[in-house]
Amino acid sequence: MKNILLTGSFVMLSSLSCFSQNNNVITVQTDQATQVIPKEIYGQFAEHLGTCIYGGLWVGPESSIANQDGYRLDVLNALKDLNIPVLRWPGGCFADEYHWMDGIGPKENRPTMINNNWGGTVEDNSFGTHEFLNLCEILECEPYISGNVGSGTVEELAKWVEYMTSNDQSPMADLRRQNGREKAWDVKYLGVGNESWGCGGNMRPEYYADLYRRYATYCRNFSGNRLFKIASGASDYDYNWTKVLMDRVGRQMDGLSLHYYTVAGWEGSKGSATDFDNDDYYWTLGKCREVEDVLKKHCDIMDEYDKNKNIALLLDEWGTWWDEAPGTVPGHLYQQNTLRDAFVASLSFDIFHKYTDRLKMANIAQIANVLQSMILTDGDKMVLTPSYYVFKMYNVHQDATHIPLDIACDTIEVRDGRKLPLISATASKDKNGKIHISMSNVDIKKDQEVVINLPGLNAKKVTGEIITAKNIDDYNSFENPNKVVLKPFDGAKVKKDQLIVKVPAHSIVTLEL
Repeated sequence: MKNILLTGSFVMLSSLSCFSQNNNVITVQTDQATQVIPKEIYGQFAEHLGTCIYGGLWVGPESSIANQDGYRLDVLNALKDLNIPVLRWPGGCFADEYHWMDGIGPKENRPTMINNNWGGTVEDNSFGTHEFLNLCEILECEPYISGNVGSGTVEELAKWVEYMTSNDQSPMADLRRQNGREKAWDVKYLGVGNESWGCGGNMRPEYYADLYRRYATYCRNFSGNRLFKIASGASDYDYNWTKVLMDRVGRQMDGLSLHYYTVAGWEGSKGSATDFDNDDYYWTLGKCREVEDVLKKHCDIMDEYDKNKNIALLLDEWGTWWDEAPGTVPGHLYQQNTLRDAFVASLSFDIFHKYTDRLKMANIAQIANVLQSMILTDGDKMVLTPSYYVFKMYNVHQDATHIPLDIACDTIEVRDGRKLPLISATASKDKNGKIHISMSNVDIKKDQEVVINLPGLNAKKVTGEIITAKNIDDYNSFENPNKVVLKPFDGAKVKKDQLIVKVPAHSIVTLEL
């Protein structure tokens, strides 16, 4: 091993010998704290895919499962506890085959369709515009609408915007009123297409750039509602896509999306969500951390064209992607969620916080029953995943001021040559002056003692909570729903201007000073 020093966004390797356990050192740089962490970094994503919507968020008002106007109550209450800031819908790939007028009006009059992207299942359109936007109001979160560019028309998207946001005496506003909603909704975020390089139309960036300009022109602001228009951005390492859009669209977009999944490969097996060895675990976390290099390179390209950072970067799809759970419906992307996935969430947030001068939103895929979900359901049963608890633990960082950290710790080399730091951390100061430090010890076997230097803070008291489990492949099942949950943590002690923290093996903690 080599010693690793992380300062801000930069990584420097030294030739020093390995630290002993008590030489893991973090220094809190409160004098450099200037950038606010937008709450939208903790965004969610709900697509018409598998049982994310039907059975996850929505059961309908006639269901025997306890519900509030069709929204299942157990899920609704769990999501309220997460302080969700923004929810993206209806896709994903589904968005570019979705025709919004099929999902309004009396339920018995709504036509069905085949979900060609995800398993060829029948979509009955019982969850549409009203159901989604009313859900966002209940959750007190911003709606993020993904518009249909791939198979839709400019007129269709323009009318949808009018339907949702206009209070005028106009045809679409009148149609909304006929369907039971007098007042327009507040809709800030509008995605103009999704993955236009792939399922959204297999377009070239040059073609999409021109198409975006046309669509965005006719998506107008109504009744004081101002749209934040988001162009369909790159996948992972496609830096040319970002370059072309910055060159050809520029300030005509408010934001540019990016997708990055922690996935072993797109062809063949992606690996099991629950059956993996130590090597798989470490490789996953190394792949997860590679998002930092991807973010930095896309940000560098955007900086060339937009030095004042007026155009936001939005990582509106991210998370783990494993093989579907055995026995589940092909194409529904249902996977379990272990402590390994919780680490992917925590390490990702630690990175996201460093780039919020440009990165203004992130939306994990997805909110329920699909990929790295917060919640799993089966009939009337519900379970919260380890990833849910990381979001709950980390929500103290929403709208707080990011505090840069200097981190010195050991690393481990994983397959493909990646260097994985054994300690990851982030810190912030909230509006009430409280400082929160979240920290992960990814070492499977060894506890780590970490010294946190707190120059000038005069901390008197520290409290904390922890998420861990006996094994890294542990997860919450319907039979054992509390195997991986948050618990109080008392392993941190204040000593003059330092914190001495004993972080157990494979655990994530958040401390409050």
